[in-house]
Amino acid sequence: MDEELRGDLRDQLVAALQRVPETAGHELAFTPLSGGITNRNYLIAVAGAADRYVIRLAGNDTHLLGISREVEHAATVAAAGVGIGPEVVAFIRPEGYLVTRFIVGSPVSLEAIHQPATLTRVADSLRRIHGGPATPGLFVPLRIVEAYRALASSRGIAEPAAWERAYAAGRQIERALLDAPIELRPCHNDLLNANFIDDGDRIRIVDWEYAGMGDPFFDLGNVSVNHDLTSDEDAALLEAYEGSVRKPRLARLGLMRIVSDFREAMWGVLQQAISTLDVDFVAYADEHFDRLLRNASGPAFSDQLREAARG
Repeated sequence: MDEELRGDLRDQLVAALQRVPETAGHELAFTPLSGGITNRNYLIAVAGAADRYVIRLAGNDTHLLGISREVEHAATVAAAGVGIGPEVVAFIRPEGYLVTRFIVGSPVSLEAIHQPATLTRVADSLRRIHGGPATPGLFVPLRIVEAYRALASSRGIAEPAAWERAYAAGRQIERALLDAPIELRPCHNDLLNANFIDDGDRIRIVDWEYAGMGDPFFDLGNVSVNHDLTSDEDAALLEAYEGSVRKPRLARLGLMRIVSDFREAMWGVLQQAISTLDVDFVAYADEHFDRLLRNASGPAFSDQLREAARG
């Protein structure tokens, strides 16, 4: 963690937190939390109290990324209700600050993700989320990448060279999955290990800003591709999630790896137009385009399309 927050921003947060019973009238200390390249998060320590909180501030123009802070709030409440998300203490309007109770636990390392026991626990957390109450908002990846492309273009960002091939692959996947429709479920849609906290009982998940009703296999594919799971690890994740490994479902997971990379690549393209962070979003987008095009070519891709369409 960095040094305690001071200055005008601290004064703004203190003023906003006077509207929250748990923090009003108390001396507060703010410490920046690491992680994330879209928002700012601060740990709040309350003088004389054991409880700690986290306040989340939205980055600039994040609504252009399809983020609704009202949806994030509702999704976080729902996730807390099934024992996976952090407890929501307050949603401060009109600022849109989300205040949650700090989860005491350990980060989940990249190495740990590959352990069978961890995959089983991640699958359990996702099953709890996907089986929970519906949340507002839709998450339809191909419509999202189309919106990102239009917004980036309107702000002077040239269409990526890989767009046509990536979009053609995305349409093929969309057609295959429409042949085997699946019920929309509440999904997280941004499953990086940085968003996992091991509280000693289960894997808790934070950062619900991209949440919405969607295909639960996007979450599974997102976990897989974000952590470079092997085909055997994909099978283990699916078995832990569904209790069996059926080829059509495994193929659906594999196709969603590609869809996940497409969303991430176009997210990087749009960030080139709107982000003020010192991040090489061109390289970020290229990395995801390269991987998705590798995975969306050859006999293996054709087999996945055919198998997934069988349901």
